Amino acid sequence: MSTYKTIGFQASGLGEAMDIINEMRNWRLSDEPVAEDENDDLRDPEVRKKTKCKIFLGYTSNLVSSGVREVIRFLVQHKMVDVVVATAGGVEEDFIKCLAPTFLGDFQLRGSELRKQGLNRIGNLLVPNNNYCKFEDWVVPILDQMLHEQKDQGTVWTPSSMIKRLGEEINDESSIYYWCAKNDIPVFCPAITDGSLGDMIYFHSIRNPGLIIDIAADIRGMNNNAVHARKTGMIILGGGLIKHHICNANLMRNGADYAVYINTAQEFDGSDAGARPDEAVSWGKIRADSRHVKVCAEATLVFPLIVAETFAKGYHAEKA
Repeated sequence: MSTYKTIGFQASGLGEAMDIINEMRNWRLSDEPVAEDENDDLRDPEVRKKTKCKIFLGYTSNLVSSGVREVIRFLVQHKMVDVVVATAGGVEEDFIKCLAPTFLGDFQLRGSELRKQGLNRIGNLLVPNNNYCKFEDWVVPILDQMLHEQKDQGTVWTPSSMIKRLGEEINDESSIYYWCAKNDIPVFCPAITDGSLGDMIYFHSIRNPGLIIDIAADIRGMNNNAVHARKTGMIILGGGLIKHHICNANLMRNGADYAVYINTAQEFDGSDAGARPDEAVSWGKIRADSRHVKVCAEATLVFPLIVAETFAKGYHAEKA
């Protein structure tokens, strides 16, 4: 895999992404000289050795629908990333897979025929309608309990605390969010209602109204994760909301130190999804002296390779 850097085109970008991720994995505050104005608690050599780069991982829902879910689960299970940002679909699809399987189909299957059969197509993957019925049966009683705690105990629910609660309730080691809850890895989802979870919240609001999900409280938690970090790295799979949310949090600390984008979007339409890292530099979301790369590739194709060469290789080397 180390030879990818010299192949050219996107292979070189893939090799660069592996190098950058290994650098953010291995960085320690002890690598740098003690600044004159350093806080007293960060002058301790042992503390400096333990102070790491904070890694933000973001991904879109289709990647959890795919087998990349298991790659992400490996990362959070072994505490290899520090903060997760996902879309609503990237949350609910994980839980739905704990309840019922997703099937491999074909990109060319006719939508009208699939509709008759109660099958929903995600690219070449198929999710039966019944999977969402099982999800409703599982999640609505949890929403009831959340509302009860809100009324009786004054609990303020946020998307991140809701996801943590769901991760605790699923009690399934195949789940990304089971491990995030267990390992206290925060999961931020600013558009929590944009998916089946939103449907469930809507149905619940009709039957048992009053549940409040406070998105304002989460923005403080998200941004503080960046502000209080000595070094930050961003690994962003796909574009849109998750990409901007992570980048904007890092704006609060004058930019991330490392950034790896993996997506197929182009910049000619001015979209955030297609914007290259250098555009984020102009906004102060990535530092001018940072290491960054955009790999123009489909994430299911390259992210498992990247993880194998970086996080997984390091994990197995430590176990040897």
